Amino acid sequence: MKKEYTLLSPEVAHALELSLPVVALESTVITHGLPMPQNIELARDMEAKVHEQGVVPATVALLGGKIRVGINDEELGRLATTKDPVKVSRRDFAKAIVKKLDGGTTVAGTMLASSQVGICTFATGGVGGVHREGHMDISTDLQALSDTPMIVVCAGAKSILDLPATLEYLETMAVPVIGYQTDEFPAFFSRKSGLGVSARLDTPEEIVDFAKAHWALGLKSAILVTNPIPEEYSLSDDFINPIIEQASQDAQDKGIYGQALTPFLLARINELSEGRSLRSNLVLLHNNATLAAQIAKKMIAGEGRNNI
Repeated sequence: MKKEYTLLSPEVAHALELSLPVVALESTVITHGLPMPQNIELARDMEAKVHEQGVVPATVALLGGKIRVGINDEELGRLATTKDPVKVSRRDFAKAIVKKLDGGTTVAGTMLASSQVGICTFATGGVGGVHREGHMDISTDLQALSDTPMIVVCAGAKSILDLPATLEYLETMAVPVIGYQTDEFPAFFSRKSGLGVSARLDTPEEIVDFAKAHWALGLKSAILVTNPIPEEYSLSDDFINPIIEQASQDAQDKGIYGQALTPFLLARINELSEGRSLRSNLVLLHNNATLAAQIAKKMIAGEGRNNI
């Protein structure tokens, strides 16, 4: 990625220069995932969780067409309040750059920008996948996971998706799906899905060792670390599944698809759950930021740099 398109914050640039641990954070949760003021509060809290572990957070976003890896509080406020921000996945970078747009980066977009500056640990909420509403609607996140060597910490795939189909795609693309202290693939709002993972690992050290072995074989796929939401915030299937089905039906009735689908579904689920899904979403994001920071520290301890 050309330097003319990318700007590192002073904190991130300093950390990378000195080989200090860094964790990338996405920004569509700020621009498209949460309402005001929860979006700003979450972004600050995520960075605080990373800092608490002695690690540097790098929130990735587009501001004025410039790819920003690390943003300050003033820039965060601009991002959270900008009118009609663009949702930036892989295909959208050139548009945002040429038109000098503000926008939030998706999982795939964040992976592209952060990996190219030497960051390979990333915390998000849930990755995209194969949509229930149509199996031709497949998130670019899955392609990014197949060809970008990063450790991606999430709470599984978003439960609005077709989870079995999503896991089949990941298997086909040779993406290891790690259960952190669990044998079961978490379903975002819920700890359980009834689906398995490809391996269980119980410590950050094991995750780093696994990643080293995987990439040493010449494989280029990411390591998807699934970190279940804390038990007390997990939503039961009986509660959340009918809500997801109703939100999905509402999206189909309104003809909503493509990049607009996930933000609509998450907002509708929050409305139907009377805010319970939003509370769970915030908790799992904090939880993932903490684990990603712990992994980044172990990576630096073993390798002396942010990438393996």
